[in-house]
Amino acid sequence: MSSLKKINFLRKKITRSLTRNVGKSQLQEKIDLSNITIKRILISRPNHRLGNLLLITPLIQELTETFPQCQIDLFIKGNLGPVLFKNYSNVDRIISLPRKPFKQFLSYQKAWLSLKNRSYDLVINGDKISSSGRLSVQLARSRYKLFGDESPDLELHSEINQHMAKAPILNFRSFVIYQNSKTTNEPTPRLNLKLSPAEILEGRKKLKDLVQNEAKTICLFTFATGEKCLSKEWWLNFYERLREEFPEYNIVEVLPMENVSQISFKAPTFYSRNLREIGSLIKNTQIFIGADSGIMHLASAAQAPTIGLFSISNEKRYYPYGNGSVSFNTQKCSQDELIAVTKRILK
Repeated sequence: MSSLKKINFLRKKITRSLTRNVGKSQLQEKIDLSNITIKRILISRPNHRLGNLLLITPLIQELTETFPQCQIDLFIKGNLGPVLFKNYSNVDRIISLPRKPFKQFLSYQKAWLSLKNRSYDLVINGDKISSSGRLSVQLARSRYKLFGDESPDLELHSEINQHMAKAPILNFRSFVIYQNSKTTNEPTPRLNLKLSPAEILEGRKKLKDLVQNEAKTICLFTFATGEKCLSKEWWLNFYERLREEFPEYNIVEVLPMENVSQISFKAPTFYSRNLREIGSLIKNTQIFIGADSGIMHLASAAQAPTIGLFSISNEKRYYPYGNGSVSFNTQKCSQDELIAVTKRILK
């Protein structure tokens, strides 16, 4: 581990230790939907990573379904918000922290102070282990505040409640007294980029230009950060297996901004600086296979059947779900088993 990573790890550990009890002294009352109206909501997820931001799209859908007329503000980090939440009509204001606070301290300070400029009916922390998430919920003005601590009602959902996208939804449901029969047992919404019909059609055109035929397509993303990135040897072997087992399919590779290919650019490649363009192309493929990464979550949010390859990251916290998607542990299972899973999904 590099010195910088060690410093960041220590910083996060200290910060979490200092903020873990923020909000725990507040006894949250149940939200009785027969007596109150929720019109304005704040979701706090001050993180800039693509995957982490996409993982709050199920919560936005849940809140929109429960409170159709509500307006939702987002407290996030970085500049991806307007791109990712473009077609969410209930999302009103996006408060964005700069990625480098020390270089843009005034903007950083202004974003935090803006939490006090508006009153909310409900504020939700999008990740219970986020220190800045807990602090922002504490700072915001609202009668109802959900910091993300597990409700006793969720004991039966302990494993599901580990997933970053599902946990805040189940926690929210446990604090709501519904007018209908909805319970925490119902499936949670899937990740959703909300691609428009025009975007999907454009993605279809781009894919056809890439493969130059009408055959179905398997999409790969062979890159991932750090130790999550599988070796070239692993990927090259798997690529050849795919060619042997699925000769009737095209194989394309989505490239990262680093322009890295673990299969040595053997397949047609696609790259765009526009994440919605990448998502629209993946949407038109029959399956996406890639390691745990932001692009894996983008594929899942594009509603493509997704196989997420996990080796060291927390599978229970980040696995793709919905649309026939599955997670696959490369440390415990063989490529033969991965081929079998791929066949099952494609059928």
